[in-house]
Amino acid sequence: MKISPSRIAAFEILSKIETEKSFSSVLLPIYEEKLEPKDRALCHELTLGTLRKQIYLDCIIEKLTKGKKLDSAVKIILRIALYQLIFLDKIPAHAAINDSVNLVQMAKKTSAKGFVNAVLRRFTREKIELDFADETEKISVESSHPKWLIEKWIGQFGFEETARLAEANNETPKLSFRFTAKTSDAIKQAFTTENVPTDKKYLRELAENGKIYFQDEGSQIIGNAVELKENDSFLDVCAAPGSKVTQIGSKFQVPDSRLIAAGDLYWQRVKVLQENCRNQSLASVSILQYDAENALPFADESFDVVLIDAPCSGTGTIRHNPEIRYFLQEKDFSELASKQLKILNNASKLIKSGGRIIYSTCSLEKEENEGVCGKFLAENAGFRLVDPNVPAAFLTAEGFARTFPQRDKMDGFFIAVFEKI
Repeated sequence: MKISPSRIAAFEILSKIETEKSFSSVLLPIYEEKLEPKDRALCHELTLGTLRKQIYLDCIIEKLTKGKKLDSAVKIILRIALYQLIFLDKIPAHAAINDSVNLVQMAKKTSAKGFVNAVLRRFTREKIELDFADETEKISVESSHPKWLIEKWIGQFGFEETARLAEANNETPKLSFRFTAKTSDAIKQAFTTENVPTDKKYLRELAENGKIYFQDEGSQIIGNAVELKENDSFLDVCAAPGSKVTQIGSKFQVPDSRLIAAGDLYWQRVKVLQENCRNQSLASVSILQYDAENALPFADESFDVVLIDAPCSGTGTIRHNPEIRYFLQEKDFSELASKQLKILNNASKLIKSGGRIIYSTCSLEKEENEGVCGKFLAENAGFRLVDPNVPAAFLTAEGFARTFPQRDKMDGFFIAVFEKI
């Protein structure tokens, strides 16, 4: 029984995402490292493509099977197969079907082999058309976003903008990276020439050696919004994996004499933070483990600048993490907003007079952004809102900054800056 390694890997990744709520961004590098380049590319496409079209594929499966209740493994195999049959023209139908039938046997669901074969062959013979109750359901199914989330976004952004956002979330984001403290002048020069290096293997090698760092442009805007004067002390409260603190450390060439600290809640995340700082030659960063929802382990008025890239729903990063849309529940936003406000209040005690808090999320939701900021200002008269240090195109009328996938071709981020009066 021969099965393409790429299809086996995609099936195993999607199974872990389905049953363990794992993340594709974590699993893909682990599996792809063991594959040949050709298989690596197909595994990547099958995994992310299937996730981006999951609700649509499930509606097709429901039509083909007349709503029959399916085993989870069988359903995932059918999703992968149908994604190939519908969206990947270069893959022969017989290859997709045969490997899918063999995957069923590999998954120890032998009794379903005939069923899967019949369903897929029926799809190749018949034209399946979906019916929608209204335009909202049509966007939900065709873009594969839960209907409740589409309805929520329509309430925030309007129908047309939501349609554009949902479509943008399924586009493959371009590869974005930045230089680090270890980037040589020769490497910088190479990226300013007409023949900019684009070989993914070469870029991956640079990243592994800490000479570049893969980071979405929206995320980079947050790091660039941080301004440090000479001898300022700085804390990155929710720092793991270290994207922002290493960006800031590299930008300001942090000397040992300046206090720059960073921390996170879980030891595993702290270890990743340590490794990223080490890999980018930022040994001067003081790294701690703490729970930011409780009192932070610093004296009051210890820092000039504090960054809070708060734990959030991540709805702005669905382009990179398509499975997020299936993990979320409606109650999550209010629970996250409560956590974010606690962290913001705790961190505010650490700010010196005239100092600043940069509060950010990778969420599109007003509850986690403008809502949290409004409550913070209402409870803390000693702070005022000031414009973030970002390009004018990203500023909002309320004095915040936002990026959007559909407008800016980058992940969706929110930034607010509070100054202690």
